[in-house]
This record gives sequence, structure tokens and C-alpha cells, in this order.
Amino acid sequence: MELLSVNVGRPRPVPYTDQAEGVTGIDKRPVTGPVRVSAPGPKGTGGSGLTGDAVCDLRHHGGDDQAVYAFAREDLDHWERELGRPLANGCFGENITTGGLDVSGALIGERWRIGATVILEVTSGRIPCRTFQGHLGERGWVKRFTRKGATGAYLRVIEPGEIRAGDPVEIVHRPGHGVTAAMEFRATTTERELLPRLLAAADALHPETLAAARKYVAARTP
Repeated sequence: MELLSVNVGRPRPVPYTDQAEGVTGIDKRPVTGPVRVSAPGPKGTGGSGLTGDAVCDLRHHGGDDQAVYAFAREDLDHWERELGRPLANGCFGENITTGGLDVSGALIGERWRIGATVILEVTSGRIPCRTFQGHLGERGWVKRFTRKGATGAYLRVIEPGEIRAGDPVEIVHRPGHGVTAAMEFRATTTERELLPRLLAAADALHPETLAAARKYVAARTP
């Protein structure tokens, strides 16, 4: 398992975002050399966990529980075939593009060591948005991406440090609850009846997902 690229984006004005200033950092490009990774702070004030990477809409993106977004090269290859065009590393807005790792099948709370020091922990899948669709220029993309269900994974930073392309990725902790990033995604989008099953992942879940699961269960408990 390997880190194929580290990708960062700068703010860019676009017509397809509802961010207040009309800018987005979704167009991420691979960089050479090391990149510092650290916890950015709470959602709403903290942005990306990667130094030099822009998160422009802090209402929905960034913060400690969405500090890093990972996507598998294997899933990009699938979409290349589906869409009939090349897709570069970073084009889905991911900070890290991996090889040999089932990112969407990663368990909530699963921990990865990247390089010598950085440890990241899986928190949730990625919900597609209007900006993602506009960036790719594919009609109906939100629904299409949702049906596929290979969402990639958001991660929080447990141990900070530097990462670079070519670093090995090692799974150093894998919980036994069976709740994957893909399941979390389905539960919060198309299959809400799965929400109670997410509670097995407890505090490793993204706090918003944990609150939604608890609310769902409470509403159905006599």
C-alpha cells in the first residue's frame, strides 16, 4: 500500500459554488516534496490538515474530523473507464491518492501510518456536492457518484508530521465493528435505516454522523 500523490489546491473563482466569495479549493494538484499534516482545528474555523491546501467553504468542509480526504487510484481508474476520459490524481478533490488500499472499505476508526510519523484515523465517507459536480463537468454527477458508493474517506490527524508521494501506507489499527466508510455514507444518504448500526463505531464516527445516528434511534425508541 502506497501514497501515490499528495494533492493541494489554491482558491479559485468558479460559477458553480455557493460559497460566499464564489471560490473553491477543490481543484487539487499533486505536489513534489514533503507536506506538513496536522490537525487544523474545529469545523467552521479549521480548514485543511495539509499545509498549503485551501478549504474555502468552512460550513461544509475542513476541520479536525475532515482534515484529510483520501481516494483510491483504483476507483479513479474505474471512473476513467466509465467517463471515457483521463482523471488525474487529485481531480476528485482528494488530498491523498492511494494505491493498493480499499479506501471506501476502510473501517471507521481504522488508523493508517503514512511515512515515518503521520497517523490518520478514518471518520466518514464523502458526500458529493454541487461544487464537485461543477468541477467535473458531468451532468447528474451527484446521483451517479452516490449510486456507486465508492466515496473515499475523510480522516482526522492522530499524529502530525510530513508525508510525500511514495510513502508507504500501513494499517496500524483496524476495529472489529464492521462499520466502513461506505456504510456510513449509505446510512447518511440513501439507506438511513442503517444509522443504528453505525453506533458500533461510537466516538470514532464524525460527530455529525454520531449525532444523526443517536437522533434516529431515539426517535424510534418507545
